[in-house]
Amino acid sequence: MKTKLGLLYGGKSAEHQVSLQTAKAVIKALDLSKYEVHPIYITEEGEWVRGEELQAPVEDVQKLRLKENGTAVSPTALNSEIFPAGENQSGSGKFDVVFPLLHGPNGEDGTVQGLLELLNIPYVGNGVLASAAGMDKVMMKNIYEQAGISQPEYVWYLRRDWERDAETAYKNVEEKLGYPCFVKPANLGSSVGISKAEDRTELAEAFRIAFEYDRKVIIEEGIDGREVEIAVLGNDEPKCSVVGEIVPETGFYDYKAKYEDGSTGLIIPADITEDEYSRIQQVAVESFKAIDCTGLVRADFFLTKDGKVLMNEINTMPGFTPVSMFPMLWQKAGLEYPELIEKLVQLGMERFEEKQKIKHTF
Repeated sequence: MKTKLGLLYGGKSAEHQVSLQTAKAVIKALDLSKYEVHPIYITEEGEWVRGEELQAPVEDVQKLRLKENGTAVSPTALNSEIFPAGENQSGSGKFDVVFPLLHGPNGEDGTVQGLLELLNIPYVGNGVLASAAGMDKVMMKNIYEQAGISQPEYVWYLRRDWERDAETAYKNVEEKLGYPCFVKPANLGSSVGISKAEDRTELAEAFRIAFEYDRKVIIEEGIDGREVEIAVLGNDEPKCSVVGEIVPETGFYDYKAKYEDGSTGLIIPADITEDEYSRIQQVAVESFKAIDCTGLVRADFFLTKDGKVLMNEINTMPGFTPVSMFPMLWQKAGLEYPELIEKLVQLGMERFEEKQKIKHTF
């Protein structure tokens, strides 16, 4: 019997296009002799649309936009509307597992995870708490500060406070962090809306850009160090991949360098010592457990010239595009892309089975 797998992708987020690329890559890697794959596209407006069961990989990413050849469904009735009476040919007609391939708000932030929890549908990846905390960089850094995990200095602002007194906000950044610094939307990924500021003029513009994407922004001190990343896989006993290093040709690893022009060098494995690898691995696992992650995480660090390992951030739903670090790190560690997908599905189903042991009556 094939495993009924629902693929959720798209989403009401600035990272919509990245999600489409991730979905295309995952579909290509899936063994369709093992999986009955049902695409569920979430439009930029938040409408959910189901497509026909996939019989082959999708070559054109734009074909994943199912607005014209799909059927609108209610997210609260996934199984009944994906498998309406008469259409299901095998098994119970319910999903065995759903794989949310969503990046950013309205997908990676715990919202969809909460929906799947309420519907009691097994799903791949992090749960509600880890997804929400990992999405909000301010909350994440507050938790890591409490956990004693070393990280760059930071401050944060709400749009309302900035609009009331921008001058005080800029002075506070200059006094606490100095230049250069990085201004980011608190709830977004893929380097969308991020700017590097070298002076007051650039800082003001960076605030303006970041607030276009979120009501909350975080400002971090610039670190003179190497940017390294490690992939984490597992539930209660997570394992780590090799470490990779990012060497951007521009000022920093922005959206264009990640997804468009390929102008960033990726060194896998990174040229680091065994001790540095051990410490990065240790902090990655500590960070994974601090917000109760499950399934997968990509942990990003700064490795300074004096040997300090500083947590930058984690990504609870890292990209799976051909140029994404998460699958490449595991490939170098000996886990090929199709096996990685199968492992993630297995981990999601294992976590679901564990949750079924919880009593809900007294």
